[in-house]
Amino acid sequence: MTEITRVPLQPIAKGSLGKIWLGVVAVALAAGGVAYAALPPQVHVKTLTAGSGESPTVADVVLINYKGTLPDGKVFDQAQQVPMALNEVIPGFSKALVKMQRGGKYDVEIPAKLAYGDKAVGQIPANTDLNFQIELLDFKSRAEIEQQQRMMQQLQQMQMQGGGAPGAGVPGGAAIPGGAAIPGGAAMPGAEGPAR
Repeated sequence: MTEITRVPLQPIAKGSLGKIWLGVVAVALAAGGVAYAALPPQVHVKTLTAGSGESPTVADVVLINYKGTLPDGKVFDQAQQVPMALNEVIPGFSKALVKMQRGGKYDVEIPAKLAYGDKAVGQIPANTDLNFQIELLDFKSRAEIEQQQRMMQQLQQMQMQGGGAPGAGVPGGAAIPGGAAIPGGAAMPGAEGPAR
């Protein structure tokens, strides 16, 4: 058998235990601060009026009213009943919209990294956080919109051939409620808005 060499532990001096715990807390706070700084930028969505039902996905096309402002409150873009494909807008805009529901109104803060980053676009300076007020009117999947477009094209062909009155027997009618059609993709606001 081997004998283990024993080293006697020295008693902890009075007040040292508190200093040790303070050191442990300081290290934990520093590690938490580093971890927080390493987190990816987040979009903040505040509900002004709650919507209902499901939320859109990144593959959907939404119909919205929106107003975009700079941190100083200057409006750089706004529009009513605008259809937008969520996979064709700045990342922060789509991240915000997938958190919304039909009929809801929201305040959204998008950090510069999820907006235009270090590029200046129109009235938007480089490295600028953006604020939006968004009302989600409706949304549909690309497949639904494409199906409605095909139906509208068939209806137009029938009309050209003398086949009947507009809208006769065609459920759905317009591609998006409000009559905003989306030819070959989503209609996008000016380059200064949430488009890529």
